[in-house]
Amino acid sequence: MAQRIPQEVIDEVRQRTNIVEIVGQYVQLKKSGKNYMGLCPFHEERSPSFSVAEDKQIFHCFGCGKGGTVFNFVQEIEGISFPESVQKIAEMENIPLQIDLSNHMDQSNTGDPKRRQLLEMHKKASELYHHVLMNTQIGETALNYLLERGLTREIIEEFQIGFAPQKRDFLSQVFANEKIDDSFFQESGLFIQRDSGEFLDRFYQRIMFPISDAQGKIIAFSGRLLKTDSFSGEDMPKYLNSPETSLFNKRDTLFNFNLARKEIRKENTVFLFEGFMDVIAAWQSGIKSGVASMGTSLTNEQIRQLERAAEELVLCYDGDTAGIEATKRAISLLTEHSRFNLSIVNIPEKLDPDDYLRKYGKEAFKELALHGRETVFTFKMRYHRLSRNMNNEKERLDYVNTMLQELVLVDSPLERDHYLGQLSEEFLMSQHSLEEQLRLIETEKRQNTRDQRQYPSDAAASYVPPYMEEEPIETAAPPRESQERLSRVEKAERMLLYRLMNEGNVRAALQQQNFSFVHTKYEELYMCLADFLSVYPDFNLAQFLEYLQDEKLKELVITISYQEMSEESSQRELDDLLNVVMYSDIETRIEELNREKQEAQRLGNQPRVDELSMELIKLAQKRQKTR
Repeated sequence: MAQRIPQEVIDEVRQRTNIVEIVGQYVQLKKSGKNYMGLCPFHEERSPSFSVAEDKQIFHCFGCGKGGTVFNFVQEIEGISFPESVQKIAEMENIPLQIDLSNHMDQSNTGDPKRRQLLEMHKKASELYHHVLMNTQIGETALNYLLERGLTREIIEEFQIGFAPQKRDFLSQVFANEKIDDSFFQESGLFIQRDSGEFLDRFYQRIMFPISDAQGKIIAFSGRLLKTDSFSGEDMPKYLNSPETSLFNKRDTLFNFNLARKEIRKENTVFLFEGFMDVIAAWQSGIKSGVASMGTSLTNEQIRQLERAAEELVLCYDGDTAGIEATKRAISLLTEHSRFNLSIVNIPEKLDPDDYLRKYGKEAFKELALHGRETVFTFKMRYHRLSRNMNNEKERLDYVNTMLQELVLVDSPLERDHYLGQLSEEFLMSQHSLEEQLRLIETEKRQNTRDQRQYPSDAAASYVPPYMEEEPIETAAPPRESQERLSRVEKAERMLLYRLMNEGNVRAALQQQNFSFVHTKYEELYMCLADFLSVYPDFNLAQFLEYLQDEKLKELVITISYQEMSEESSQRELDDLLNVVMYSDIETRIEELNREKQEAQRLGNQPRVDELSMELIKLAQKRQKTR
């Protein structure tokens, strides 16, 4: 049974932590008024609706509704328990703790038991592979190979690289001895089952790269074949990845994102590589903001992860023909589906980043990566030359026209002028004529777009079934609850609770009155607030959220806390709010009659309008008398 963490420990960690700095390691935040905004890490969106309030030390997403304290954020994004979140934040902020929090971890509440077992198997496998590489004679050949490729022992330790020996039951025998159920063997992706039912290791005679999720938990492996004199490895793939499992979806996974994320946020820049060795080579050169997709083309899911962490993305793919084509595809995808500022590192001599570093050294690679970048348009100029004979007049003119088509996509007037000057100088054309041609292309594109909207070529083809319609682009929205039509009474109750949470004099004033809220949820919250203040006289919003047990009440507190209100209340405001709440029956009836009156006016029923008007006058007089 887990013990409760002492409140003073929680308070100390919270007081010494700034939620903006913690959340900022996971989400790219920008100042917006007194708060910070970013793309929500808990749901897909294109426009920021995720807010962090530094003064209140809470977060809230106006889109999906998630919110809470810094502990809740780390709990949610890391998939860990509350005690684990306290410990992790303490580690992130270098806060020494006087107690061992491991005694407070309730293992029964740390998630899905099956997932926990699969994660434990991957962790164990990684430790075994790494031990074999670093400490056994079987791994000596693989270790020498890595050292010859320029990796140091420190880097091998950092990335926990290992070696899976040729023995096909190396791993399966270890887990069999630990009496792990066969169902986990099948689901882990670490084994292949024969027709006889026997499980064999999926990975053998391979250098093993552990693949971690964004939280740093190992969820898969990629194994690089190691050929030797005694093992030719014919017909075997150079790289073999884990199959997709309940832990591992390659569309969502980026190699090294867990280690690189902090540096990405610090530099506001991410380097995207093709391979694991390129990422590791860049790390050795001092560029620690590099990631790689999982041997496939970049996906929208991976783009969303990176977009939350940085504004600038640098493509650093191989310099050969395949790498250039992959760069072109990535640019198309990123231009269409992201808001990144893009640049490209052109690796000379058709080398990949790892080979370039080994040939010219760490400093040369770092200089190229940091100061040798080219723009998207410059890359396209280089790309479109590859398929043309530039000594042929027709192909030169075709090239110029293609580049003008590409230049339409460039928004910056300065960049346009610069590239028009380059084209003019290289191909001995007047810049004026190039500008005229560019305007013609732009006009034609606008006309084609207009025609497609107004005159579809095939009416039947333009029909889109409702279930296939595109969802509207998400925009920053007000809190979900405020999208409901709140009555005047509810608005007053929320404003009053805001004042109660933030101003001691308002709390004192209400204690002297026989006051209660109209709606049960607000009365319940008021009672919880009173109970909390009886224990903690100095109100702290984050502490109050941790004190509350009911999730709906927590959401309500966050929504109320995000109301835009003046810093301090006035006596007139307080009197008005109390009057609205205390005389809510009259107010509710007046609102109902006003709605009925509007409907009668819409229908042209003048007698009913007159009747309702008289009743409203009487109620207004009654309200005046009660005040």
